[in-house]
Amino acid sequence: MEQMTMQFPEWTKVAEVELIYKTKVKASERPVIRDSKDTCKILRQIWDENKMEMQEEFKVLFLNRSNKVIGVYDASTGGICGTVADPRLILAAAIKALAVSIILSHNHPSGNLKPSRADEELTLKIKEAAKYHDIKVLDHIIITSEQYYSFADEGLI
Repeated sequence: MEQMTMQFPEWTKVAEVELIYKTKVKASERPVIRDSKDTCKILRQIWDENKMEMQEEFKVLFLNRSNKVIGVYDASTGGICGTVADPRLILAAAIKALAVSIILSHNHPSGNLKPSRADEELTLKIKEAAKYHDIKVLDHIIITSEQYYSFADEGLI
């Protein structure tokens, strides 16, 4: 007896993509960012202080039109001397969260607040790419256990 094989249309052989935004935080309870001090205060609350001087991490805050934080994305974790943040993943997460603006941040385990050339180049790259999606990069904060450096405060954004 001849075995029957069922033929499926080509479109059924692709991955399904679903966009979902879930939150357990009421809009009225979301923190508002007014300046770099507000940003640093929030970053200190979400950063693991035990890793601050040990391991470089890159985090992104997602904001809505009212500059309220709607999410935090842990973009990458690296070693003592650096980490690699992928702009495509950062923007994909920002788009999925429906962010209107973002704030980039990473720590320097060395305690040195001076941005590296790579920090400046990555900031510019993300800023330019975000523009095409109508997402504004408001700041890039370098944080240490004692202080912070704001690209916006220094006129670099």
